[in-house]
Amino acid sequence: MSDRSKRGVWVSIVRWYRNFNELIMFQHTVFSLPFIFIAMIVAADGWFGWRLLALGVLAAVSARNFAMLVNRYLDRDIDILNPRTKSRPSVDGRFSPAQMRLLIVVNALIFVATAYAINDLAFWLSFPILLVLGGYSWFKRFSATAHLVLGLSLGLAPIAGAVAVEGAIPMWSVMLAVGVMFWVAGFDLLYSLQDIEFDRAQGLHSIPSRYGSDCTMFLARMFHAVAVLFWSFFTVEAGLGLFAWIALFAAAAMLIYEHRIVAKDFSRIDRAFFTVNGYLGFVYLSLVIVDRVVG
Repeated sequence: MSDRSKRGVWVSIVRWYRNFNELIMFQHTVFSLPFIFIAMIVAADGWFGWRLLALGVLAAVSARNFAMLVNRYLDRDIDILNPRTKSRPSVDGRFSPAQMRLLIVVNALIFVATAYAINDLAFWLSFPILLVLGGYSWFKRFSATAHLVLGLSLGLAPIAGAVAVEGAIPMWSVMLAVGVMFWVAGFDLLYSLQDIEFDRAQGLHSIPSRYGSDCTMFLARMFHAVAVLFWSFFTVEAGLGLFAWIALFAAAAMLIYEHRIVAKDFSRIDRAFFTVNGYLGFVYLSLVIVDRVVG
Protein backbone atom coordinates (compact mmCIF):
# COMPACT_ATOMS: atom_id res chain seq x y z
CA MET A 1 0.00 0.00 0.00
CA SER A 2 1.37 3.42 -0.98
CA ASP A 3 1.90 6.24 1.52
CA ARG A 4 -0.96 8.13 -0.10
CA SER A 5 -3.29 5.16 0.33
CA LYS A 6 -2.23 4.75 3.96
CA ARG A 7 -2.96 8.41 4.62
CA GLY A 8 -6.36 7.99 2.98
CA VAL A 9 -7.19 5.02 5.22
CA TRP A 10 -6.04 6.91 8.30
CA VAL A 11 -8.12 9.95 7.36
CA SER A 12 -11.18 7.72 6.86
CA ILE A 13 -10.68 6.10 10.28
CA VAL A 14 -10.30 9.45 12.01
CA ARG A 15 -13.39 10.83 10.23
CA TRP A 16 -15.41 7.78 11.20
CA TYR A 17 -14.32 8.07 14.83
CA ARG A 18 -15.23 11.75 14.96
CA ASN A 19 -18.66 11.04 13.50
CA PHE A 20 -19.18 8.14 15.92
CA ASN A 21 -18.11 10.28 18.86
CA GLU A 22 -20.58 12.97 17.78
CA LEU A 23 -23.27 10.30 17.47
CA ILE A 24 -22.85 8.82 20.95
CA MET A 25 -21.40 11.93 22.67
CA PHE A 26 -18.77 9.88 24.49
CA GLN A 27 -17.95 12.79 26.80
CA HIS A 28 -21.29 12.27 28.57
CA THR A 29 -19.88 9.07 30.08
CA VAL A 30 -18.41 11.38 32.74
CA PHE A 31 -21.85 11.48 34.37
CA SER A 32 -22.00 7.78 35.30
CA LEU A 33 -18.36 6.63 35.39
CA PRO A 34 -17.34 8.42 38.62
CA PHE A 35 -20.26 6.88 40.52
CA ILE A 36 -19.38 3.40 39.29
CA PHE A 37 -15.90 3.87 40.73
CA ILE A 38 -17.23 5.40 43.95
CA ALA A 39 -19.26 2.23 44.48
CA MET A 40 -16.32 -0.01 43.61
CA ILE A 41 -14.00 1.86 45.98
CA VAL A 42 -16.49 1.70 48.84
CA ALA A 43 -17.24 -1.99 48.19
CA ALA A 44 -13.54 -2.86 48.13
CA ASP A 45 -12.72 -0.42 50.95
CA GLY A 46 -9.99 0.94 48.72
CA TRP A 47 -8.32 -0.17 45.50
CA PHE A 48 -10.26 -2.88 43.64
CA GLY A 49 -7.58 -3.96 41.14
CA TRP A 50 -6.61 -3.32 37.54
CA ARG A 51 -8.76 -6.15 36.18
CA LEU A 52 -11.98 -4.72 37.59
CA LEU A 53 -10.92 -1.23 36.54
CA ALA A 54 -10.60 -2.34 32.91
CA LEU A 55 -13.82 -4.36 33.00
CA GLY A 56 -15.68 -1.53 34.73
CA VAL A 57 -14.65 0.99 32.09
CA LEU A 58 -15.54 -1.40 29.26
CA ALA A 59 -18.94 -2.17 30.78
CA ALA A 60 -19.72 1.51 31.37
CA VAL A 61 -18.68 2.59 27.88
CA SER A 62 -20.47 -0.24 26.04
CA ALA A 63 -23.65 0.22 28.11
CA ARG A 64 -23.74 3.94 27.45
CA ASN A 65 -22.94 3.45 23.76
CA PHE A 66 -25.84 1.00 23.56
CA ALA A 67 -28.22 3.45 25.28
CA MET A 68 -27.22 6.39 23.10
CA LEU A 69 -27.35 4.38 19.89
CA VAL A 70 -30.84 3.08 20.68
CA ASN A 71 -31.94 6.61 21.52
CA ARG A 72 -30.50 8.08 18.32
CA TYR A 73 -31.89 5.24 16.21
CA LEU A 74 -35.43 5.52 17.54
CA ASP A 75 -35.42 9.32 17.57
CA ARG A 76 -34.49 9.81 13.90
CA ASP A 77 -38.01 10.89 12.98
CA ILE A 78 -38.02 13.47 15.80
CA ASP A 79 -34.44 14.71 15.50
CA ILE A 80 -34.74 15.51 11.81
CA LEU A 81 -37.50 18.03 12.61
CA ASN A 82 -35.72 19.76 15.50
CA PRO A 83 -33.37 22.60 14.50
CA ARG A 84 -31.13 21.72 17.47
CA THR A 85 -30.71 18.06 16.45
CA LYS A 86 -31.24 17.86 12.68
CA SER A 87 -27.49 17.82 11.98
CA ARG A 88 -26.82 14.75 14.11
CA PRO A 89 -25.00 11.89 12.32
CA SER A 90 -28.05 9.67 12.83
CA VAL A 91 -30.23 11.86 10.61
CA ASP A 92 -27.88 13.61 8.17
CA GLY A 93 -26.72 10.43 6.41
CA ARG A 94 -23.37 9.87 8.08
CA PHE A 95 -24.73 6.70 9.74
CA SER A 96 -27.36 4.58 8.05
CA PRO A 97 -30.09 2.78 10.04
CA ALA A 98 -28.42 -0.54 9.22
CA GLN A 99 -25.08 0.67 10.56
CA MET A 100 -26.72 1.88 13.74
CA ARG A 101 -28.51 -1.43 14.27
CA LEU A 102 -25.18 -3.25 13.90
CA LEU A 103 -23.50 -0.93 16.41
CA ILE A 104 -26.38 -1.44 18.86
CA VAL A 105 -25.96 -5.22 18.69
CA VAL A 106 -22.16 -5.04 18.97
CA ASN A 107 -22.25 -2.84 22.06
CA ALA A 108 -24.94 -4.99 23.69
CA LEU A 109 -22.81 -8.09 23.14
CA ILE A 110 -19.73 -6.36 24.52
CA PHE A 111 -21.67 -5.32 27.62
CA VAL A 112 -23.07 -8.81 28.25
CA ALA A 113 -19.67 -10.46 27.64
CA THR A 114 -17.98 -8.02 30.01
CA ALA A 115 -20.61 -8.67 32.68
CA TYR A 116 -20.01 -12.41 32.24
CA ALA A 117 -16.29 -11.88 32.80
CA ILE A 118 -17.01 -10.00 36.05
CA ASN A 119 -19.23 -12.47 37.92
CA ASP A 120 -22.49 -14.45 37.66
CA LEU A 121 -24.74 -11.81 39.22
CA ALA A 122 -23.37 -9.14 36.89
CA PHE A 123 -24.08 -11.40 33.92
CA TRP A 124 -27.71 -12.09 34.85
CA LEU A 125 -28.35 -8.45 35.67
CA SER A 126 -26.92 -7.32 32.33
CA PHE A 127 -30.12 -8.29 30.47
CA PRO A 128 -32.64 -6.25 32.50
CA ILE A 129 -30.13 -3.39 32.58
CA LEU A 130 -30.10 -3.32 28.78
CA LEU A 131 -33.92 -3.23 28.77
CA VAL A 132 -33.89 -0.21 31.08
CA LEU A 133 -31.17 1.53 29.06
CA GLY A 134 -33.12 1.06 25.84
CA GLY A 135 -36.45 2.00 27.40
CA TYR A 136 -35.91 5.73 27.76
CA SER A 137 -36.59 6.49 24.10
CA TRP A 138 -39.94 4.70 24.27
CA PHE A 139 -41.06 6.34 27.48
CA LYS A 140 -40.70 9.90 26.29
CA ARG A 141 -43.19 9.18 23.51
CA PHE A 142 -46.03 8.50 25.95
CA SER A 143 -45.03 9.57 29.47
CA ALA A 144 -43.48 12.61 31.15
CA THR A 145 -41.82 10.19 33.59
CA ALA A 146 -39.13 9.64 30.94
CA HIS A 147 -36.88 12.01 32.91
CA LEU A 148 -36.92 9.55 35.79
CA VAL A 149 -36.33 6.61 33.45
CA LEU A 150 -33.21 8.36 32.17
CA GLY A 151 -32.19 8.93 35.78
CA LEU A 152 -32.72 5.26 36.54
CA SER A 153 -30.54 4.32 33.57
CA LEU A 154 -27.58 6.15 35.05
CA GLY A 155 -28.59 5.32 38.60
CA LEU A 156 -27.92 1.65 37.89
CA ALA A 157 -24.22 2.48 37.52
CA PRO A 158 -23.26 2.45 41.23
CA ILE A 159 -25.27 -0.73 41.82
CA ALA A 160 -23.32 -2.32 38.97
CA GLY A 161 -20.08 -1.12 40.55
CA ALA A 162 -20.96 -2.71 43.89
CA VAL A 163 -22.02 -5.95 42.19
CA ALA A 164 -18.70 -6.09 40.32
CA VAL A 165 -16.74 -6.09 43.60
CA GLU A 166 -19.07 -7.80 46.10
CA GLY A 167 -21.23 -9.99 43.88
CA ALA A 168 -24.19 -8.58 45.82
CA ILE A 169 -26.33 -5.43 46.07
CA PRO A 170 -25.64 -3.71 49.43
CA MET A 171 -28.15 -1.18 50.74
CA TRP A 172 -25.69 1.71 50.55
CA SER A 173 -25.35 1.15 46.79
CA VAL A 174 -29.12 1.46 46.41
CA MET A 175 -29.08 4.75 48.28
CA LEU A 176 -26.22 6.01 46.14
CA ALA A 177 -28.14 4.88 43.04
CA VAL A 178 -31.35 6.68 44.06
CA GLY A 179 -29.29 9.84 44.57
CA VAL A 180 -27.81 9.50 41.09
CA MET A 181 -31.25 8.84 39.61
CA PHE A 182 -32.72 12.08 40.99
CA TRP A 183 -29.55 14.03 40.18
CA VAL A 184 -29.74 12.97 36.53
CA ALA A 185 -33.51 13.43 36.32
CA GLY A 186 -33.11 16.93 37.76
CA PHE A 187 -30.52 18.11 35.28
CA ASP A 188 -32.42 16.42 32.44
CA LEU A 189 -35.41 18.57 33.37
CA LEU A 190 -33.25 21.66 33.04
CA TYR A 191 -31.78 20.45 29.74
CA SER A 192 -35.26 19.76 28.37
CA LEU A 193 -36.18 23.43 28.76
CA GLN A 194 -34.34 23.99 25.47
CA ASP A 195 -36.94 21.95 23.58
CA ILE A 196 -40.09 23.05 25.36
CA GLU A 197 -41.75 24.61 22.29
CA PHE A 198 -40.63 21.85 19.94
CA ASP A 199 -41.92 19.13 22.28
CA ARG A 200 -45.30 20.87 22.51
CA ALA A 201 -45.52 21.22 18.73
CA GLN A 202 -44.69 17.54 18.18
CA GLY A 203 -46.87 16.24 21.02
CA LEU A 204 -43.89 14.78 22.88
CA HIS A 205 -44.21 14.04 26.56
CA SER A 206 -41.91 16.00 28.82
CA ILE A 207 -42.45 17.85 32.07
CA PRO A 208 -41.40 21.22 30.57
CA SER A 209 -43.80 20.91 27.62
CA ARG A 210 -46.67 19.81 29.85
CA TYR A 211 -46.26 21.97 32.94
CA GLY A 212 -44.11 24.91 31.82
CA SER A 213 -40.74 26.30 32.80
CA ASP A 214 -41.60 27.49 36.33
CA CYS A 215 -42.92 24.10 37.40
CA THR A 216 -39.94 22.42 35.74
CA MET A 217 -37.46 24.58 37.63
CA PHE A 218 -39.25 23.81 40.91
CA LEU A 219 -39.29 20.06 40.26
CA ALA A 220 -35.62 20.11 39.27
CA ARG A 221 -34.78 21.77 42.58
CA MET A 222 -36.83 19.16 44.44
CA PHE A 223 -35.19 16.31 42.54
CA HIS A 224 -31.75 17.63 43.39
CA ALA A 225 -32.71 18.06 47.04
CA VAL A 226 -33.78 14.40 47.08
CA ALA A 227 -30.46 13.46 45.42
CA VAL A 228 -28.48 15.19 48.17
CA LEU A 229 -30.67 13.56 50.83
CA PHE A 230 -30.04 10.05 49.50
CA TRP A 231 -26.34 10.74 49.10
CA SER A 232 -26.30 11.63 52.79
CA PHE A 233 -28.05 8.32 53.54
CA PHE A 234 -25.39 6.59 51.46
CA THR A 235 -22.60 8.30 53.40
CA VAL A 236 -24.04 7.13 56.72
CA GLU A 237 -24.91 3.59 55.57
CA ALA A 238 -21.47 3.05 54.00
CA GLY A 239 -19.73 4.33 57.12
CA LEU A 240 -17.76 6.98 55.27
CA GLY A 241 -15.85 9.79 56.95
CA LEU A 242 -15.17 13.52 56.85
CA PHE A 243 -14.05 13.81 53.23
CA ALA A 244 -17.16 12.00 51.99
CA TRP A 245 -19.26 14.59 53.83
CA ILE A 246 -17.18 17.33 52.21
CA ALA A 247 -17.93 15.67 48.86
CA LEU A 248 -21.63 15.77 49.65
CA PHE A 249 -21.59 19.47 50.54
CA ALA A 250 -19.48 20.24 47.46
CA ALA A 251 -22.03 18.44 45.28
CA ALA A 252 -24.88 20.37 46.91
CA ALA A 253 -23.06 23.67 46.32
CA MET A 254 -22.48 22.81 42.65
CA LEU A 255 -26.15 21.98 42.18
CA ILE A 256 -27.18 25.30 43.73
CA TYR A 257 -24.80 27.04 41.35
CA GLU A 258 -26.26 25.11 38.42
CA HIS A 259 -29.78 26.30 39.23
CA ARG A 260 -28.63 29.88 39.54
CA ILE A 261 -27.03 29.71 36.10
CA VAL A 262 -30.19 28.38 34.48
CA ALA A 263 -32.55 30.69 36.38
CA LYS A 264 -30.70 33.75 35.13
CA ASP A 265 -30.42 32.75 31.49
CA PHE A 266 -31.84 29.67 29.70
CA SER A 267 -29.23 30.13 26.96
CA ARG A 268 -26.61 28.95 29.47
CA ILE A 269 -28.24 25.57 29.99
CA ASP A 270 -25.46 23.81 28.08
CA ARG A 271 -22.89 25.27 30.48
CA ALA A 272 -24.86 24.08 33.49
CA PHE A 273 -25.51 20.66 31.95
CA PHE A 274 -22.02 19.78 30.72
CA THR A 275 -19.62 21.75 32.89
CA VAL A 276 -21.17 21.71 36.35
CA ASN A 277 -22.50 18.15 36.23
CA GLY A 278 -19.33 16.88 34.60
CA TYR A 279 -17.19 18.26 37.41
CA LEU A 280 -19.59 17.14 40.13
CA GLY A 281 -18.96 13.44 39.62
CA PHE A 282 -15.19 13.77 39.54
CA VAL A 283 -15.08 16.01 42.59
CA TYR A 284 -17.24 13.50 44.44
CA LEU A 285 -15.04 10.59 43.33
CA SER A 286 -11.80 12.37 44.23
CA LEU A 287 -12.97 13.15 47.75
CA VAL A 288 -14.26 9.61 48.33
CA ILE A 289 -10.84 8.33 47.28
CA VAL A 290 -9.22 10.69 49.79
CA ASP A 291 -11.68 9.51 52.43
CA ARG A 292 -10.75 5.87 51.88
CA VAL A 293 -7.01 6.67 51.89
CA VAL A 294 -7.23 8.71 55.09
CA GLY A 295 -9.70 6.28 56.67
